[in-house]
Amino acid sequence: MLKERGRALATSIFVLDLLLVGAAFFLAYWLRASLLPALLPAAFPIPFYPLKTYLPLLPLVLAIWAPLLLLSGQYRSHRTIPIDREIRAIVKVCLWGVGILTLSVYGLRIDALLLGDDELSRLWLVLVGACAGVLLLLEKITLRTLSRWVRLQGYNYRTMLIVGTHEGAISLADSIQDHRYWGYRILGLIAHPGADVSRVPPRYKVLGTIDDIPRIVESTVVDDVLFCVGRRDLNRLEDLFLALQEQGIRTRFALNLFPHTKAKSRLEELDGTPLLTFSTTPESWLALLAKRLIDVTVSTVLLVLGLPVVLLIALAIKLTSRGQVLYRQTRCGLNGRRFTLYKFRTMIEGAEARKGDLLHLNEMDGPVFKLRDDPRVTRLGRILRRFSLDELPQLWNVLRGDMSLVGPRPPIPDEVAQYQRWQRRRLSMKPGLTCLWQISGRNQLDFDRWMELDLEYIDSWSPWLDLKILFKTVPAVLSGRGAS
Repeated sequence: MLKERGRALATSIFVLDLLLVGAAFFLAYWLRASLLPALLPAAFPIPFYPLKTYLPLLPLVLAIWAPLLLLSGQYRSHRTIPIDREIRAIVKVCLWGVGILTLSVYGLRIDALLLGDDELSRLWLVLVGACAGVLLLLEKITLRTLSRWVRLQGYNYRTMLIVGTHEGAISLADSIQDHRYWGYRILGLIAHPGADVSRVPPRYKVLGTIDDIPRIVESTVVDDVLFCVGRRDLNRLEDLFLALQEQGIRTRFALNLFPHTKAKSRLEELDGTPLLTFSTTPESWLALLAKRLIDVTVSTVLLVLGLPVVLLIALAIKLTSRGQVLYRQTRCGLNGRRFTLYKFRTMIEGAEARKGDLLHLNEMDGPVFKLRDDPRVTRLGRILRRFSLDELPQLWNVLRGDMSLVGPRPPIPDEVAQYQRWQRRRLSMKPGLTCLWQISGRNQLDFDRWMELDLEYIDSWSPWLDLKILFKTVPAVLSGRGAS
């Protein structure tokens, strides 16, 4: 029942958010068309276009903001989420919204369809994002303030027992007490049989031992039982879990089974069997779906628009050197899956056979072979490599699903065979055309730093990080920094 109520509330807030974005559309128009010309007539002497000219853009604005809002993670329970995180999420949504809206309007020439030879107001585009940001922030602050005020008045709170009297349990209890607006009221602590409770602060009552929990929940209003216990105690607690479940009391477990792990944990279910899953890679299906949709859309558009460039490069390769236009090589993808990677050939025919003669000149440490002035590279190949044009055929790999636009660069099997254990984790995410290494100097970095950047990308991945890397890739490629 509580979950259904939570989903309904999240859906209602999402719909309200979209309504506010729609309101921001009209507010931005009013500011640009009426208020600013009235306040600053000298700066805005020309009458603005009527509202009906801009109305066709409303569905586009909503279509852009809707997935951005869903990806921002704002529709979970906010009892324990700090306000600054929510503000940052809204600012990000609106900045990316304005950026994508601007690219859509001018990249797809929507302004020409609506206004002919005139241009759409850039100020209006910015005002849409600014108004949306202000309205959404006011809404979130109002909802948060209202819900916290209600909880501080003693309503909409949940009573809780905390099982455990050790330092970690007390620290967690202190956090809950310090944040009364989270809406939790601690009834007391529950000790293990024989545990030393002399160090429990007097501000917390020790209501009994684990054996007393059934009696306590029958005589007291208990909404939640939070277990702060070690993994060795789990087997002994099964009967208690079942008893609490039988009474409909929500139980929670403070997950600290492996305190030194970097993996994130989540609960799953397999054919009715609950699983506690640990993973070091992103697992949000919605965010990963958005990543795949962006991969398919962008790779398709670039393959179509870039076809003349591809044909010109292919013709130039054919005219300037002997051999195939495309170079095919086996690479390692997600978790070591092998696939055929496509590149424009930038070396002379039979270059692989000569690699052994050049190994002593390798300028990169680790298992990777890099040589700045590789004699096997053709004159045209140097130009293609400098501006990463030889990578264009990999858009086909992205479209096929072997690669992504952003991700660790795909290694060859011989390199993977020499990886240290910690370096193999870079294979846990689908390889990409560009990555942090690509925009951080490429071959100017040593091998370990390259690997560290890939792991940093995996650990901090989000759709926003992908977009940031994509935008930074353009100047990095044009400058040719670190290319060889």
